[in-house]
Amino acid sequence: MPRLVLLRHGQSQWNLENRFTGWVDVDLTDKGEAEGRRAGELLAQGGFRPAVMFTSVLTRAKRTGALALQTAGLKDVPVVADWRLNERHYGGLTGLNKAETAETHGEDQVKVWRRSYDVPPPPLEPGGEFDFAADARYAGQDIPATESLKTTLERVVPYWDAEIAPRLKAGEDVLIAAHGNSLRAIVKHLFDVPNDRIVEVEIPTGNPLEIDLDADLKPVAARYLDAERATPLPEIAA
Repeated sequence: MPRLVLLRHGQSQWNLENRFTGWVDVDLTDKGEAEGRRAGELLAQGGFRPAVMFTSVLTRAKRTGALALQTAGLKDVPVVADWRLNERHYGGLTGLNKAETAETHGEDQVKVWRRSYDVPPPPLEPGGEFDFAADARYAGQDIPATESLKTTLERVVPYWDAEIAPRLKAGEDVLIAAHGNSLRAIVKHLFDVPNDRIVEVEIPTGNPLEIDLDADLKPVAARYLDAERATPLPEIAA
């Protein structure tokens, strides 16, 4: 029975500043680094030794995963980074303060942009400060100008099917260090969460979510390794 651990990155500088981050490559705060190390302690206590760690190309996810592996004594675990595990692209909201944006556009509109399943924010204008078109990490890729959770899932799940699922089906344990929305997309896919319920799933930063899977990669058990910081999980089908 393969085990999967989903690890949301620790607090980033823009999390602290309450800004829409998305694809902007900001680093961890001291608290975020501590969350990464604590995740490693929890992995070690649970005896989890992944065959591979998948992560995004963004520093906050890669560093959280690296800190966790190092703390757990697993620094030799191979790492595969891919942009398709990036956070959701927040389009024209990128870089804006969330509270100030709510004052400008109204809390209801911002809630729709942040929490609806299929309504994306306005697109990011090309040529601006946060235009990712010239970023070498995305060379040759048809990158989005904005994303909803739905379109985030539409890039995450094919990557899951092609690269991650085969490792699990081979019986390997896997760690994924990524972001709130890319991990939410994986949770929706695995637990078959309805569109109107997935927005209720909130994965805490730095708290490993361990999922036991059957041979068909259906969850049979799931738990947060730090029970005190756990949030509600989707129901597992009988």
